[in-house]
Amino acid sequence: MNNALTNTEFHFQGQKSVYHGKVRDVYNINDEKLVMVATDRISAFDVILPRGIPFKGQVLNQIAANFLDATSDICPNWKLATPDANVTVGVMCKGFPVEMIVRGYLCGSSWRAYKSGVREICGVKLPEGMRENERFPEPIITPTTKAEIGEHDADISKEEILKRGLATPEEYALLEKYTLALFKRGTEIAAKRGLILVDTKYEFGTHDGKIYLMDEIHPPDSSRYFYKDGYEERFAKGEPQKQLSKEFVREWLMDNGFQGQEGQSVPEMTDEIVQSISDRYIELYEHITGEKFVKTQSENIQDRIEKNVSAYLKA
Repeated sequence: MNNALTNTEFHFQGQKSVYHGKVRDVYNINDEKLVMVATDRISAFDVILPRGIPFKGQVLNQIAANFLDATSDICPNWKLATPDANVTVGVMCKGFPVEMIVRGYLCGSSWRAYKSGVREICGVKLPEGMRENERFPEPIITPTTKAEIGEHDADISKEEILKRGLATPEEYALLEKYTLALFKRGTEIAAKRGLILVDTKYEFGTHDGKIYLMDEIHPPDSSRYFYKDGYEERFAKGEPQKQLSKEFVREWLMDNGFQGQEGQSVPEMTDEIVQSISDRYIELYEHITGEKFVKTQSENIQDRIEKNVSAYLKA
């Protein structure tokens, strides 16, 4: 079994602080740059699972870097460089305290809510008579607040965001515009690879008075993809779609009695389960980029990252 990067404790030149997120560790360099390390931790139902997934961090980081470059004409983004396979360095932005979730299809948590009778999510009214995995007439934006670790992200409407002053009306109009334009581009790129971009999330922040796209974009941790081939047939028959996303991890957990509720414990993650999740991430990388995945050296991952990032920061 290959090594997995599950925690980091770097001390880079000029480092002021570090924030350990669910799957990323973010280092603040002189309040000017952020060094974002994509670890191999995996979370589901807002819980970090006990074992890391080899190469997952590399997959997420390289897909995100690929898409940041492919969408930089739509809106400014924070990326400056990728000095290591698991690391992106970028401009430090002041983040909006909301995540912009955009959905092209009714599935996952939105389907679970719809099935239970919900017809409005985040102030967006949903049509009657929809079925699981059905395409929305137009993509919908269902923002959430950004939760602290251990807390659940909460749905929030546009009206509530403006009422609470989390963004000005002008800022929010731009966030919506960027979100829909990025999703359209992501959909077009996915279609060329035989995939459907089902839903995803974006995070934005400000730097020098300008709005920037931050963090990641279109990786399988925060996006869901269906295979285009066979989608219509499966939908017509009411069969589950073939997905490339983290939903298969959630489904494995649910099948084993875990949904992040109090009193539930995470099922055992065997080497076989860990390997199969790693293989699925690599499969997605190759599908979405159209390139063969090249595994980076997985011995002493920490040393490799420290060396590469330090060399970049000194340059």
